[in-house]
Amino acid sequence: MSRARFSVLSLNMHKGLSPLNRRVTVHDLRERLHRLSPDIVFLQEVQDAHERHAARLSDWPSLAQSRFLAHDIWPEVHYGRNAVYDHGHHGNLILSRFPVHAVRNDDISEHRFERRGLLHATITLDGVQVHCFCVHLGLFERGRRRQIETIVDAVIERAGADGPVIVAGDFNDWRNFAEDRLARVGLADVFRVERTRLPRTFPGRLPLLRLDRIYARGLAIVQAQRLTSWARVSDHLALMATFEMP
Repeated sequence: MSRARFSVLSLNMHKGLSPLNRRVTVHDLRERLHRLSPDIVFLQEVQDAHERHAARLSDWPSLAQSRFLAHDIWPEVHYGRNAVYDHGHHGNLILSRFPVHAVRNDDISEHRFERRGLLHATITLDGVQVHCFCVHLGLFERGRRRQIETIVDAVIERAGADGPVIVAGDFNDWRNFAEDRLARVGLADVFRVERTRLPRTFPGRLPLLRLDRIYARGLAIVQAQRLTSWARVSDHLALMATFEMP
C-alpha cells in the first residue's frame, strides 16, 4: 500500500502588503498559493480586517484575507486573532484540504506591545491525527525562549511522546535556540533532515537571516525547498515541504 503524501507551505505574508507597504500583494499571493496548491498552509501576519486599508486602497479585498486566500481550494479555514487595534486585527492562519477536528489559539504574548499567538489545528490525514502548530514568535530573546518552551509543552500535552507534529512559522530565532529545544521532543528542521542548506528567508530580496522554519516529527520528509521567486509577495520568503505518512 502506498503511503499518503502531502505538502505544506509556510509564509509570513506581511499583512498582504509589499515590503515597504507600497502596494497590495495579497492578490499575487493568492494566485501563487492556488498555483502551487499545497495541502496545508501556515500563514503569519494575516490582516483579516483593516478599515483604513479598505477605505484607502482600491484593490484591498472586500473579503477577510483568510477567506479571500482560501477561496475554493481549502475548505478548512482557521484564523487565530492575535493583535487587535481600533481599525482591525491580524494573526495566524491555517488552511487545510483535510478535515480539522480541533482548533485552539493560545495567547503567548510576552507584553502588550507585541501580541503573539500559537495556533493549533488537529488534522486527520489517512486516518491519523497530525498536530499542526502555526507560530509567530517575538523579537526579544528572553520572551522568545519562554514562547519556545510553551510550544514544547503544547506538543507534549496534545501530541504525546511520538504523535505526528508539524510546527511552522516565523521564529525570529537568529540565535538558533529553538532547534535544540524542539529536538528534545523529537522535532527536526525539515531542511536539516534533507541535508540541504538551511535557508535564509529574511529580508526576502536579499535573505540574511534564517527566521522562518518548518519542524516535523513522526513523518517521512520527501522534499524541502525555499521559494526564492516569492520575494515580491512579502518581506519574507516562503518555505515548502512534502511529507509522507509513516
